[in-house]
Amino acid sequence: MHEIRELICKTERHSSFYLSCGDPEGVPVIFVHGWPELSISWRHQLPLVAGLGFHAVAPDMRGYGRSGVYPAHSDYALEAIVADMIELLEHLGAERAIWVGHDWGAPVVWSIAQQHPDRCHGIAAMCLPYLPEGFSIEAALPLADRALYPEGEHPAAQWDYHLFYRENFAAACAAFDADPRAMVRLCFRTADPSSKGQPAITAGVRARGGWFGPGMAAPLLPRDEAVLTQADEDRYVEGLQRNGFFGPDSWYMNREANAAFAARAKGQWKLQMPVLFLHAEYDAVCETLQSRLTEPMRANCAQLTERVISAGHFLAQERPREVSAALVQWMATALPELWPVRAV
Repeated sequence: MHEIRELICKTERHSSFYLSCGDPEGVPVIFVHGWPELSISWRHQLPLVAGLGFHAVAPDMRGYGRSGVYPAHSDYALEAIVADMIELLEHLGAERAIWVGHDWGAPVVWSIAQQHPDRCHGIAAMCLPYLPEGFSIEAALPLADRALYPEGEHPAAQWDYHLFYRENFAAACAAFDADPRAMVRLCFRTADPSSKGQPAITAGVRARGGWFGPGMAAPLLPRDEAVLTQADEDRYVEGLQRNGFFGPDSWYMNREANAAFAARAKGQWKLQMPVLFLHAEYDAVCETLQSRLTEPMRANCAQLTERVISAGHFLAQERPREVSAALVQWMATALPELWPVRAV
């Protein structure tokens, strides 16, 4: 088993705490987590990828864990976050990386592919497909499944929660900050296959007057031991209690800035590098198998591979073997020249 090291990349503008596993001289595979996660979300993938000869790296993203935390919504725009990742790549002493992103980490790696194609060997994204004009409710809503979300009943479809952030940001944060442990247990659970084809809880946030009702915190469920150990849970809770949810939630508050950032790279919206997309079969929010959400990705990725994982949204933790196998198979077939050659 390869040791997972805890390190810091510190520049004048930002500090990124990161986990490092494997040969520092190997090709970097940089894993980018989403909301409301940490670098440990990739705890299953890091030693496996390192064992193949790559340098597996997973940072705490801006606003999370032991990385830099900032006071304004604008500090969490994708332009700043992409700059963090390019600084991390340079700190690692590499020109390019294989970038792997989940949830909000997917728009980060899609943006790196747009803005810095010369820094990418390939892109792997989970749950949230490529939207060339930038991820926002405005970009995603025209692709919604209106059979499941009739416009009269659910005008914002499953993306209603984006509008709740914009309209009631303090209330959204307060609901999560009230009990971070309850949020961790609620998020990191084995999916219920019977939920497939049902409206997402996120479609009714404004109608309920909050994520869990007006002024209500998340219910405290039992920990799902199939997904989280007690130690995993405690590390998530410690990180979220330390910083609160202002930073993580602020990632949702930069639609205009993110759209302008993407627009500046319009000439590079068609991605030429190898791309892997992993669908989460039971992900009700980022639903990609019945809706039209994947259409822009399929139209704008020249070398696209798709796989379906029978899991919910947090698939890398719920089904780590399946996710790791899909990632490694893609790396072997789409990027064979990057694999290290070892003497017998």
